[in-house]
Amino acid sequence: MRMSQLFGHTLRESPADAEQASHQLLVRAAFIRPLAAGLYTFLPLGQRVARRIEAIMREEMEGIGAQEILMPVLHPAELWQATGRWESTGPALMRLKDRSGHDYALAMTHEEVVAELARREIRSYRDLPRVVYHIQTKMRDEPRPRGGLIRVREFRMKDAYSLHTDSDDIDRFYPLILEAYSRIFARCALHAISVQADSGMMGGADSHEFMLPHPQGEDRLFRCPACGYGANAERATFTLKASAHPPLAEVTPIATPGCATIADVAAFVGVPTQQTLKAVFYAWKPAGTDRFTPPTLLLVAIRGDREVNETKLLNLLGGGELRAATDDEIRAAGAEPGYGSPVGLAVRQSIDGAGVLVVGDRSIQAGANLVAGANRPGFHLTGVNYPRDLSVTLLADVAQVREGDPCPRCGQPLHAESAIELGHCFKLGTRYAERLGATYLDAAGQEHPIVMGSYGIGVGRLMAAVVEEHHDEAGIIWPPSLAPFDIHLVTLARADEDRQPSEDIYQALRAAGLSVLYDDRDERAGVKFNDADLIGCPLRVTISRRSLKAGGAEVKTRWEEQRQVMELERLPQAAAALLDSWPSL
Repeated sequence: MRMSQLFGHTLRESPADAEQASHQLLVRAAFIRPLAAGLYTFLPLGQRVARRIEAIMREEMEGIGAQEILMPVLHPAELWQATGRWESTGPALMRLKDRSGHDYALAMTHEEVVAELARREIRSYRDLPRVVYHIQTKMRDEPRPRGGLIRVREFRMKDAYSLHTDSDDIDRFYPLILEAYSRIFARCALHAISVQADSGMMGGADSHEFMLPHPQGEDRLFRCPACGYGANAERATFTLKASAHPPLAEVTPIATPGCATIADVAAFVGVPTQQTLKAVFYAWKPAGTDRFTPPTLLLVAIRGDREVNETKLLNLLGGGELRAATDDEIRAAGAEPGYGSPVGLAVRQSIDGAGVLVVGDRSIQAGANLVAGANRPGFHLTGVNYPRDLSVTLLADVAQVREGDPCPRCGQPLHAESAIELGHCFKLGTRYAERLGATYLDAAGQEHPIVMGSYGIGVGRLMAAVVEEHHDEAGIIWPPSLAPFDIHLVTLARADEDRQPSEDIYQALRAAGLSVLYDDRDERAGVKFNDADLIGCPLRVTISRRSLKAGGAEVKTRWEEQRQVMELERLPQAAAALLDSWPSL
């Protein structure tokens, strides 16, 4: 490809809204262009990288027996309604009507479509297991698109789906997909970490995320350096430190004027925050309901030094949506904003019962003689103990993990770090098959629902992650496995008669099977070198009068400063060897 003919131009300045390096560099180097918030066009350079990523994905998927298909982006609403996700996904699912008034969804993912395909195509146990995949556009009404390709509204994803007879069969397959994903990321020069993850809207019994530790990542990863435990923030748990159990005190009201926070209350009473009980009030909309009317008031009782993990909370409740309860909603239940607690409230005995739905975090078991709200303005209670003085509807772990919390496996301190999610694998179970009627007949002729798995990697996000991991102040440093071109050929010839050696080596490199971006533009040397560094192809080959006098072409790898002059005849063979010298593969 001649740069004089390349569609798209490099930019000297970064976009004003670009904070992450990948966003800045992919736009500046003419790989992508924004259309609107969270919507990007892949220019020729970006499309070439995407295709190389997709080729790696295809090789690894087919290596474990997956077969490629292509499913529509537009889905009839009935499929999503049958699984309950038409309502439960909320505003993230883009919905529309056709000219006849029929409801449709723009695909966020394809579990429903695969289950419908399985219903039609799978007849007996002889048809199982099967694995299908595709690389297709997905849509998500992301409220705050950011980070360039890291979080967008339209994206390309490689998603695979496995179909099995039972849980034992998917358990046998699941390690194969995890290993294939590890190979994909390694071939893209990324050291991804597989950690336990929350299944979220997908559902299912088990899931793993592949995460790339990165200081600007928007996800949170907890790892134990001692035993290797790892989980994302939504799934991570910890060992609750045992506390001393002093004699139980009597419950005593105490005036706490002007104490608006847990810290204020603890300081006023003279206790650490871990000896307080915090009441967090929510309005909960259960899954399958349309709106917060009437609201279900939810009170989370948690030790004052801990924070609520809303993902754990929703999982405990079976899904739905949460919002902060209003002061009027809190008072209507007999509690007082800022001074609330479960003490003295009519607490539900079950989720569907009458009264206030109270979820107690297990941390309230580890405290004694707690300071809790008195449900009166300006007053708290001392000497509050569970279960003597308060009851809960459900008691579970709904606390957010913190840096230094004891590992749930070995008890050593957990380490927290930011990370970018690269891929997600789910054991879905039979949820989708049961609701869409995807069954098979066993050897005895008995009908069973098909067990499913779902496995996804975003193409654009993976591209951005590679740039985040491999760049310097001058631009991108593409691994040879993903680079848009193997070689960036720069000619510094001015006169037409001086260009012939560059033209000859351009043709020779291509004849040797190497892809070449040939900068044949009438530009200054500094502009050409800056663009070569910005675009980031693995090898830069420069031909000039000086290099020819020195014996050939100047050759430089993008990841090293060292330059060497190489005879033109040796260049095609030597270039292939230099590409193999990439240090991270």
